Amino acid sequence: MKKVLFVVTSCDQKGDTGIPTGFNLSEVTHPLSVLEGAGIRVDIASIKGGAAPLDGLEDFNDPVNVKYWADKEFRHKIEHTVSLEDVDLKPYDAIFFAGGHGTMWDFPETPSVLRAICEIYEDGKIVSAVCHGPAAFVNATLSDGSYLVAGKKVAAFTNEEEEEVQSTEVVPFLLADALESRGALHQQAPNWNNNMAVDGRLITGQNPQSASSVGKALLAALS
Repeated sequence: MKKVLFVVTSCDQKGDTGIPTGFNLSEVTHPLSVLEGAGIRVDIASIKGGAAPLDGLEDFNDPVNVKYWADKEFRHKIEHTVSLEDVDLKPYDAIFFAGGHGTMWDFPETPSVLRAICEIYEDGKIVSAVCHGPAAFVNATLSDGSYLVAGKKVAAFTNEEEEEVQSTEVVPFLLADALESRGALHQQAPNWNNNMAVDGRLITGQNPQSASSVGKALLAALS
């Protein structure tokens, strides 16, 4: 059985603003539905372990969200995540970084994130993310010191989308700009359009609307 490790943020507020944040539920449930539907085993880790904070801007009219939020096994996984630092990465065929604004504060600088990306990618496996999840790649380097995203096509939350949700002055940096500064070839679509990029074993999506497509691309790569 193929195995994928999902990673979510442990950050529950936007910097020192007091504004609550966390992981985006749709960006977990939609790719999870695709993978589990094909018999792929998915485990969920977070930066600190324990209960992962849910971003308050969630769509509980979304039938996939409703299904998983009512699922006791899924809720147990989210409320009892393992710390990424404690995960043995060898059994996993891919790693996926879900978005949510919280990722902007804890993904880029966490040593276990940077280690996991390098180990998974250099072992010939798949690295993927959606929306703000590619914040994990901003400081991710390979053994030769090069940035993971240098010269690669990447889709991520855009400056225009950040402006539309009025967070340009809240986030510690603009994700698209940071990725481009590392040499990424940022692939941008109009706000809230389904958009993803596949560059070899790097799979990324722009926003929550892209989460299912990222899951399908991840499934295709695993197959």
